[in-house]
Amino acid sequence: MFRSDVRRYLSVYLVMDLSGHEGRSALDIARAALDGGVTMIQLREKKAPLSRVIEEGRALRELCREFGVPFLVNDRVDVALALDADGVHVGQDDLPGAEARKLLGEHKIIGISAGTIGEAEWAMAQGADYLGVGAVYSTLTKGDAGAPIGTGLISEIKQRWPHIGMVGIGGIDASNAVPVIRAGADGVAVVSAIVRQSDPRSAARQLLREIQRGRS
Repeated sequence: MFRSDVRRYLSVYLVMDLSGHEGRSALDIARAALDGGVTMIQLREKKAPLSRVIEEGRALRELCREFGVPFLVNDRVDVALALDADGVHVGQDDLPGAEARKLLGEHKIIGISAGTIGEAEWAMAQGADYLGVGAVYSTLTKGDAGAPIGTGLISEIKQRWPHIGMVGIGGIDASNAVPVIRAGADGVAVVSAIVRQSDPRSAARQLLREIQRGRS
């Protein structure tokens, strides 16, 4: 139900795992963040046992449904199917988007990462509903993110394919979100800017304000 209007949900895109939250549960952080204005959540979990991913992933999915926002799974199409997630986000080296579409069906969201024009073009050919473009700024959250590329690629993609949904990702927080939006992104995908803050609700709210400022 979200796919046809996916750009509406890209404003504050929270990427989170299940662990390492200093005594706070992922569910509590997600609830506070959603209450602050997060518009989409992606579960990116690489280390936890699959049984835990399924159990806690279902709780996150239900929370997202309570707030009326999409819940996506990173990379794992099998987990997305098990959780009845609203879609997946895949990288350039993961299951191709067209194959993910065959497995998930026509109503699910497929997001694909892009760090070059060539990768963006390939993602479009694979049927991406939106692109995750970056790393825009330097980031320590994702070890394989590569060198920062700035906002120029976002502008170029926007010029070539104005219809595609797009989020900037990598090192983005409330202090530097505005240039990402002004370059042409629909929103920003963040991790530490929300999950590592003492007040995720306020952090999400502040980020949403900056995104709205970038659009004005």
